[in-house]
Amino acid sequence: MEAGVGVDTRDGFDAVEHAREMAGRRFRLDGYYEVGREKILEFAAAVQDEHAAHWDDEVAAALGYSALPASPTFVALLGGPVLHGVSELLMGYDLRASVHTDQVLEFHRPVVVGDRLTSNVVLQSFRQAFGGDMLVFENVVTDQCGEAVVTGTTSMISRSDRSAQTAELAQRIGALVHRGLDTFARHAPERVELVNWIPTPATYRSTHSRAVGSLRECDELPSRTVFLTIGDLVRYAGVAGDANPIHWHPDAARMVGLERGVVAHGMLTMAYAGAFVTSWLGDPGALKRLSVRMSNPVYVGSEGPTAIEFTGKVKSIDPVAGTAAVAITAMHEGRKVFGRATAVVQLS
Repeated sequence: MEAGVGVDTRDGFDAVEHAREMAGRRFRLDGYYEVGREKILEFAAAVQDEHAAHWDDEVAAALGYSALPASPTFVALLGGPVLHGVSELLMGYDLRASVHTDQVLEFHRPVVVGDRLTSNVVLQSFRQAFGGDMLVFENVVTDQCGEAVVTGTTSMISRSDRSAQTAELAQRIGALVHRGLDTFARHAPERVELVNWIPTPATYRSTHSRAVGSLRECDELPSRTVFLTIGDLVRYAGVAGDANPIHWHPDAARMVGLERGVVAHGMLTMAYAGAFVTSWLGDPGALKRLSVRMSNPVYVGSEGPTAIEFTGKVKSIDPVAGTAAVAITAMHEGRKVFGRATAVVQLS
């Protein structure tokens, strides 16, 4: 079975009813992902995150880290196994052709070199609306001590349509990445169902972020422009393990209705947003929450680099909690990339 495609050949199988039955059941993907130093460097390069803490051991130590911390959206590396595991649960859906609408990451503590990360996944909710099926997944990423380090919530719109046209499209796209994903599927982690599981969140409080008294509402963050090419998308696809060809193959992108061809990964644009905030914040571990709603695709052509301009503004400050909310705007070709993008940061 191809990763990202759930298939059930039983007569009378109702994919929608099956999805409803799966809602609320949580599964652990057996095994773990061990975070390596070189992978942190690779990922930071792939998302153009130049914060020195991800590159320099001395800088990381000065901020209080025992080892190099990862760029905020590093847990996107767990997406491949999670997609495969979820697809096997949601028979009748091709999640590769789904539309990724919202992504929220809650950071309990920074991921660092040596961590062993495990995914604990649940279909949080399912409903039919807007001509499609609205799926919301939660992945609680735990460490070697069993504590939650990151909680990710992903919303997408998918369809249970198994028409001949849909099947042909899945086959044509699958043919582009078929062999590698077959190998991956044969070695994918097993699922273990969890009952009455309540994780304990890890804790982290930065002493090197911006001071509470140094900010005012409506303060603006220094703007940043990110330039990217198809080569950048290929690099990210390889580092993050995202094999979806709409991010590197123009014909595959057009097959699914992306008329102008290749588009940037939603999680890559989110990673740029995270790096934009942490470059201003001081300590990347002081980013507590990052939430985006995908609005307009970022098309990347072969004629040269395309640009995304990031700006931000302090929306509110909570002096009691010692946090601030930051509104993020990302512009590409005169349109907003995100319908909504916010970060919650912890202040010193």
